[in-house]
Amino acid sequence: MNHALEQMQQHRSIRSYQDKPVPAEVLDAVLRAAWHGPTSINGQQVSLVVVQDAARRARIAEIAGGQPWIAQAPVFVAVVADFYKTRLGVAAAGSEQVIHDSVEGFAVAAVDAGITMGNLMTAARAAGLGVVPIGGIRRDPAAMIALLGLPELTFPLAGVVLGYSADDSAVKPRLPLATFAHSERYDAAALPGHIAAYDQTLQQHWQNLGRADGEPWSQSIARYYQQVYFPQVAPVARAQGFGFDR
Repeated sequence: MNHALEQMQQHRSIRSYQDKPVPAEVLDAVLRAAWHGPTSINGQQVSLVVVQDAARRARIAEIAGGQPWIAQAPVFVAVVADFYKTRLGVAAAGSEQVIHDSVEGFAVAAVDAGITMGNLMTAARAAGLGVVPIGGIRRDPAAMIALLGLPELTFPLAGVVLGYSADDSAVKPRLPLATFAHSERYDAAALPGHIAAYDQTLQQHWQNLGRADGEPWSQSIARYYQQVYFPQVAPVARAQGFGFDR
């Protein structure tokens, strides 16, 4: 197996970082790797805001619900859905943009943001950095918009922490591959058994790490998915000019 595949299969979310800056040339190479990723119709409706200022990172850690690794690591990259940029291009062509006023528009931006994040994290890890993706900035998206100076028709979807790892975490076991990669047709019948087995596997993983607070997967996702855990996403997105009725 080549190094890139092995590294991707050993992903770890790092939540402890050294007090060591990321060299400008390393950060530039990582950002360029993310920049070259594909986007739907070459629309490029994703932008990054790179935050290195310590006070600003500390504020992001607060907005995200108290995640100290955001303040600890030297770099935070916000991944932003950006139909402000595309609207300028559409206007330059003498037309009016409407895609931002649809569920499809938000879906396209979210998909392309995910591709960007994947490339960003893969490139960072290839450069010897640790990473952890952060969805918690959607807890208070209005605060992120104000902090980053985002214009209308943009929305902060997620972010990535970058830095040199201080403590390598263990690889967390995943649901069986059969629950992720289905052959020809989706195999719904096998899922309950796979989930039950995975709950036991994950619980054993937490026990091996001495984590008394570790939960089975089903209990963990139930704490989140029994509610809309970031309820400000829709109203703030609408306030930014996004619509969901088309």
